[in-house]
Amino acid sequence: MKIIHFADLHLGVEVYGKPDPTTGLDTRLLDFLAAFDKLVDYAICQKVDLVLFCGDAFKSRDPSQTQQREFARRIRKLADVGIPVFLLIGNHDLPAASGRATSTEIYDTLRIPKVTVASQPKIYTIETSSGPVQIAALPWPRKSSFEGKAQAEGQNLSSDELKSKIEAGMSAKIKQMADSINPRLPSILAAHIWVDGAATASERKFILGLEPTVMLSNIALPAFDYVALGHLHKRQELSGTPPVVYSGSLERLDFGEERDDKGFYVIEIDIRDGRKIVEHRFNKLEGRRFLTLEKAFDEGELNPTASVLALIADRHEDITNTIVHLKLKMPESIAPLLRDAEIKNVLKDAYYFAISREVERQTRSRLGAENSESLSPLQALEKYLDMKNVVGSRRKELLARAEELLAETASK
Repeated sequence: MKIIHFADLHLGVEVYGKPDPTTGLDTRLLDFLAAFDKLVDYAICQKVDLVLFCGDAFKSRDPSQTQQREFARRIRKLADVGIPVFLLIGNHDLPAASGRATSTEIYDTLRIPKVTVASQPKIYTIETSSGPVQIAALPWPRKSSFEGKAQAEGQNLSSDELKSKIEAGMSAKIKQMADSINPRLPSILAAHIWVDGAATASERKFILGLEPTVMLSNIALPAFDYVALGHLHKRQELSGTPPVVYSGSLERLDFGEERDDKGFYVIEIDIRDGRKIVEHRFNKLEGRRFLTLEKAFDEGELNPTASVLALIADRHEDITNTIVHLKLKMPESIAPLLRDAEIKNVLKDAYYFAISREVERQTRSRLGAENSESLSPLQALEKYLDMKNVVGSRRKELLARAEELLAETASK
């Protein structure tokens, strides 16, 4: 049995994009769709038995009709060739109000053949061309459900108490599903959650401590042959037995994922002599590249523009069709010497580029370049008298009077 595991498609991310002149669609939307197309083509070519999606189909909880249409086209393409598709609900798929439909609920409502939408935590048995597979689904928890239950029980929970209640509820549900698994059939836990200790990309806007988490020991249970995770965009394998895997996002979203490989996992489960043999491997996709270029200038730099042009020339092959961020750090005196037009011209082959400057403002001390905080009061006065060109008897008189005042102050 061969299964594809992917997550966090986030159709609708349009940062660094622009309108495509041919289709009118945002070019970043086309990037994400191109990655999805590669997955679909692989699934069909390799005749996989199941495509398992672990949540967050869209960036927004209210995706545009165009985004929904493009997602549906690819789901339908898989279903039309007989490949079952399992869609787990993620936090971005949930509506703001509890009574509204999720962004993928329409597939369940229309009962589209071969497409299963998992909006409730329970075990689903999916029939594939290689036999049945059990999927214990844990979608993103609805905070409102836990709040409502607590209120019905007369409990008025604080934020921390509610978070703890959600975490305990998720762990208990996983344990309950594990106990109900048929050990003779292939079994997968599919969850859209944050596992405690897992890493996330630097530009993600999560605030650690506010989201409910689950301990690794509570999901890496022997009842499951593989644990397929979504929610965190950084690909990572947290455990080997059973494999506990975040597939990561299918395409890079921002510079926090600049160095991350993107793609999907292929899982193979074989039953030999009554034993289940599980193998998994990462299938890398070549998506849109991100590149950060950095240059720091010293005070004595004579031609900063030439230095920047040389930096870009050295990486020109990497820049082509890449989203580039050029970071420049310089003293205040260097800033006027940079010729922006020339720099922008050599970046024209980039898919998108941004230039940021960090200018170090030079602080001027009335006592000269030396740090005034390191001088004694008498030394500071001498510096001041030097600047004012006070000499002769007047200088001696002021210094003598200063010494007297310092001595009087010290004796008090």
